[in-house]
Amino acid sequence: MDKAVLSRRSLLAGGATVAGVAALGAGAAAPAEAATASIKKVVMYRVGRFTYSSRTHVTTVKSYTKVTVTARFVGSNVYLMNSRKKWTQIPYTWSKTKKGLWYNHYLKLKLDAAAAVAAAQNSPTGGYKVVAPATFASVSTYHSSSDWARHLLRRAAYGPNAAGLADVKRLGYAAWIEQQLNPGTINDSVCDALLKRLYATPMVDQSTAIWRVNHLIDNGDINSWEQYQSVLTDLTIRALWSKRQLLTVMEDFWGNHFNVTIFKDGTAESRANYSYTIRTRAFGKFSDLLLAITKHPAMLTYLNNRDSTATHPNENQGRELLELHTVGVDTPYGEDGVVNAARILTGIGVDSDSGEFAYQPWNHWVGAVKVLGFTHSNSTDTGGEAVVTALTTYLAHHPATAKRIAHKLAVRFVSDTPSDALVTMLAGVYLKHDTAIAPVLRALFSSTEFAHSIGAKVARPYEHIVSTARLMEVQPVLQNLDAPQQLWYQADNAGHNPFGQPFPTGWADTSDEWESTACTLARWNNAIDLVSNWWPSDWNRPALYDLAVGPALPSTHGALIDLAATRLLGQPLADADKTAVLTFLGVTASKALTQNSAAVTYNLNDWLSVLMDSPYQMMR
Repeated sequence: MDKAVLSRRSLLAGGATVAGVAALGAGAAAPAEAATASIKKVVMYRVGRFTYSSRTHVTTVKSYTKVTVTARFVGSNVYLMNSRKKWTQIPYTWSKTKKGLWYNHYLKLKLDAAAAVAAAQNSPTGGYKVVAPATFASVSTYHSSSDWARHLLRRAAYGPNAAGLADVKRLGYAAWIEQQLNPGTINDSVCDALLKRLYATPMVDQSTAIWRVNHLIDNGDINSWEQYQSVLTDLTIRALWSKRQLLTVMEDFWGNHFNVTIFKDGTAESRANYSYTIRTRAFGKFSDLLLAITKHPAMLTYLNNRDSTATHPNENQGRELLELHTVGVDTPYGEDGVVNAARILTGIGVDSDSGEFAYQPWNHWVGAVKVLGFTHSNSTDTGGEAVVTALTTYLAHHPATAKRIAHKLAVRFVSDTPSDALVTMLAGVYLKHDTAIAPVLRALFSSTEFAHSIGAKVARPYEHIVSTARLMEVQPVLQNLDAPQQLWYQADNAGHNPFGQPFPTGWADTSDEWESTACTLARWNNAIDLVSNWWPSDWNRPALYDLAVGPALPSTHGALIDLAATRLLGQPLADADKTAVLTFLGVTASKALTQNSAAVTYNLNDWLSVLMDSPYQMMR
């Protein structure tokens, strides 16, 4: 990352609201208050090795070099003079116990993210710049063309709610996206606390080493079935309450691109860590994510590569590496390419005792291999792991992979039928940025095609029920976290367990796959249960009347429907749709409304459920 000196003004102009002004980017110039700063010669414990917990944000320094430096202190921020004779903030804080400057990796992440924000916004070479499109347009009669904030939250989040809309409008279009692309800078303490409760007992955190989970299952300390369920409950907690919404959406996206069906035999100890592996690499280079997934015990188990040997190579993972994970079935790798990919993957396996990844050279097939334009002598059994890395790097950078990833992202975020021009542009950004995903998403959200796609997508059952729960402003209770689990049960009943597709393809992201009568009926019933607060019921939420009507009761039934639709959906209903709701209630628009009217008492949940079942909520 370019450590260019950034002024406070340029940083804020770039929309970088990253943990407040204190999180000036790495290389950022000392702020205006520096006139009152103190300059001291102090001890600095320059970090060597360290470990860092992304869950607790705790840095544990393993080794350091003790040096003396001249530092400038501005509040709690520390600055050193760089080679350009400019004071630049460093990821160190003053330690009273050490009586010196001590390394803080969480601070470094915030500084790096702020620098990335400023670079992308202000530098012509710092990254693909997010530009809020000049115009927005709807392809649906059910959504307003001017409601860009809801459009953004319907696609880059699990639907709008009051808090999400406030954040988007406070930060602005570009800055909100940049913040989402740098999730480590977002204070997500509320969601973190919920996840801590989830993993208090009996499950273990997703970052826990696979060998430890395996050991705890073998000893009977944790239940493998509950360990599987925790993966889905974790995702649902994040979808409902995390401020890192785009990251959660991308966890689902990559989880289906690299599908490992939940509850697959043999993956109880590794499936939660698999989700963690995806989430921590979701915005990084696809080449890094691909290699991590290819070598992960969950994938190696799911596609039988842990049983693949030099004498009997198993083709499952080699085939899916090409057909699903990278270049796609239309690329002419042929059966020879599948066989050679399978041969290359022999040797990457799983240790039978620990459940961890293990390279097993005695299982590696030795000999020259060719997959598309990739060739390798593959001459030693001990060198096989390096060949795997070389192959996945080649495939990640292949133009066919670039086009395929670009198309899938465009289908996910834009429309079921994105234009060739958009896909080609996104593929070019992907290749230009060495397979990095964040620049591709910047380009996508900056595109006119995204801006002109309001209402072009249909929410799948899981997305529909989570977005409806967010509209209902649901909050967890202190006693348990049963409600998020019950929510994904409901999605499962509608045919959409988020990671439950029984085939390696993952779930489809186009409307034609979700139009069955059974799926539609299940969604209707789920919406009625949710709006009526029948099930799930183990959570806190505002009264339905307060959400839909608010402090002032309208004078007529027609005004009531306009008010409720605007409060919940962001706009009044079209005349024909409003008439349909009035007919459902058996009233006219001009009929007087009182506190005792059925529409705001015993019929309130019925007609609001109709709104939640309607295209106004289903289209996104």
